[in-house]
Amino acid sequence: MATPTELGRTRYQQVTSVIRAVVEQVQTLWKGMSPATVEDDLGGAAGAAIVEAVAGGQLTVADAAQAYIAAQMAAQGGSVVAEAALVAAAFAGIAPDGGPLETLLFLPAIGVRRRLAAGLTPEEAMLGGLADMAMYASTAIADTARSADQVGMTANRSCVAYVRVVQLPACSRCIVLSGQMYRYSEGFLRHPRCDCQTLPLREREWPNVPTPQQLFDRMSARGQRRVFTVAGAEAIRAGADVGQVVNARRGMSRPGAATTTEGITRRGLYGARMRRAGGGFVRYPGQRYSQSTTPRLTPDAIFRQASGRDGQLELLRRYGYIV
Repeated sequence: MATPTELGRTRYQQVTSVIRAVVEQVQTLWKGMSPATVEDDLGGAAGAAIVEAVAGGQLTVADAAQAYIAAQMAAQGGSVVAEAALVAAAFAGIAPDGGPLETLLFLPAIGVRRRLAAGLTPEEAMLGGLADMAMYASTAIADTARSADQVGMTANRSCVAYVRVVQLPACSRCIVLSGQMYRYSEGFLRHPRCDCQTLPLREREWPNVPTPQQLFDRMSARGQRRVFTVAGAEAIRAGADVGQVVNARRGMSRPGAATTTEGITRRGLYGARMRRAGGGFVRYPGQRYSQSTTPRLTPDAIFRQASGRDGQLELLRRYGYIV
């Protein structure tokens, strides 16, 4: 049987391979756009294809989350039986801030316009826009994987915590958090393009996860200087604590606004539940479908607000993330 560390590495590879495949699709679609029409392109068929590709990546990584949690619990001697089934579709189409994925993935067009206005060449502006799009797409998929993993942890009472696993190359902010353990429902600190992951734990103990100092020692001298600065790298080599050299929370945040608009129409999973419960709906000008007047909480907001696992499970069911 695979060890927890090996299972975590397999999950990491699965998520990163999905991200790479989606970014390749995005690059191909982006090459068919031009600076003169990028806004129309992202508002039309090309933009819809990019959204579909990213949402498909989100669906893939979310769909594998519950099996990953079950495998981890089995490897640690826990129960593989979850109290509820994760609904993978509930995680697709949502940006890391809880808004629609379509809105996030239109931002590169605005970035192109700003670069052109600042005097960059059309080629430079489009390269910058592609970099933005790749960052948004990869961050959205990685955040979805971590969010689905946490919901899967919540649905399995054998899981009580998770440890942060950092893969090199990584930034200094992530390295100093490597091996830190958190309650299973505690929000995951991350930044754009962060590919760190959660490793679920049955018991309150650390597996064989490298410490910040061990990660620093594995890096080349050039890599140490690039990540920690010349003075910082010298201080660490002289014996300074890695965490004292780096401000761990600089530029880090927990994903997810309190609510999301995804899935709240009459046709959506959450909207259908609100309709059966007698909830109100309203149709705003320009919208195709009526949407629920009751906001839909994001998983991160549920973990912050619910007092315990039973309350978390109740809200996750109510808002359509598990059944």
